[in-house]
Amino acid sequence: MKKNILFVIPSLGAGGAEKSLINLLSQFDFKKFNVDLFLFNNSGIFLNSLPKEVTIIQHEKSFATFNEGLVKSCLHYFFKAKFSLLISRIQFFFANRIKKDKAISEQKSWKYISKSIRPLEKKYDCAIGYLEKSSLYFVVDKVNSSNKIGWIHTNYSTSGMNPAFDTFYFNNLQHLVTVSEECAKSLNLYFPAIDAKIAVIENIVSPQIINSLSILEKENKFDEESINILTIARLSKEKGIDLAIEACSILMKNNSKIKWYVIGDGPERDALTQKIKEYQLQESFLLMGLKENPYGYLKQSDVYVQPSRYEGKSIAVDEAKILKKPIIVTNFSTAKDQINTGENGLITEMNPISIAESILTLIQNQKLIGKFALNLSNEKIGTEEEIYKLYDLIDEPN
Repeated sequence: MKKNILFVIPSLGAGGAEKSLINLLSQFDFKKFNVDLFLFNNSGIFLNSLPKEVTIIQHEKSFATFNEGLVKSCLHYFFKAKFSLLISRIQFFFANRIKKDKAISEQKSWKYISKSIRPLEKKYDCAIGYLEKSSLYFVVDKVNSSNKIGWIHTNYSTSGMNPAFDTFYFNNLQHLVTVSEECAKSLNLYFPAIDAKIAVIENIVSPQIINSLSILEKENKFDEESINILTIARLSKEKGIDLAIEACSILMKNNSKIKWYVIGDGPERDALTQKIKEYQLQESFLLMGLKENPYGYLKQSDVYVQPSRYEGKSIAVDEAKILKKPIIVTNFSTAKDQINTGENGLITEMNPISIAESILTLIQNQKLIGKFALNLSNEKIGTEEEIYKLYDLIDEPN
């Protein structure tokens, strides 16, 4: 008999965890499992990539109303005399207005949004909160399952989350999965009492799929007269796009003929657009928005740069490795999990000058680029077999 599995994630927007889930589900054994998916918002660029075997659970009306704009949802609750939900919706709004503690505000706001969600009626053999915070809390509080798994896609030490809040939820999981050994060390540091629950399952990337997608579009995408640099990232503070803009400015002052493209979107887009104007880089630093298939761009790029302030484990870096691109990453805590500097890429200091200098080092040294490509061709990068680790956790008796 098939086992019933539930995955929970806020949306299928453009992010590393969202792409990771799509990659995982694309490898899933649907002959063995029935898979449901609960989304807080039924939206995102990866919705079209969801395997047809996956069933999206429809929201109850009370939860859908809670997710609408503040005025609309409050008016609905007022006229329906649902004053408890009205108060919770207002409290949720203010909790999420705390910009300096965004992660903690999301943790605190869970108690408000959870009041609009009734527990799911269906019993699952395994329920998986595939992202830290709300997805994980939902699985603990709202799902009937004897096997509950939480997933942490970031380094807990740099996440900004409050360990005291998470302790209750982590204690009520059977397993806590993270994406790299460095991330596991961080969790062990904060939660030594649940050391036995912590497992590492790397993000699933498939060389076969990425190589095939990279040749779907053949038209010229980049300026053939320039050195084309690519970054794929959410436009948020932790991804360091502001550092990339300043690095680009340094390169332009050195008369480097480059164009730097960024694929992605996010809350910092307006601020980054303004910064690009301030540095007069409108023709050289280009925000391209979301691309469902970025691999044609990645294949044609000359250098891939990940200027992040922190990462759990970057899927984009692994994808660049599969396409044998010269790669530069900043020295975030998990960088060494993917790049052996000087052998298959460069790890540089987390500042614009160092990023710019590393780019110059690469574009002026074809022998080094060739060395990286050769080493990457001999490196095992595909991680499709990681899914068997998840199967083991799902099948583990409780």
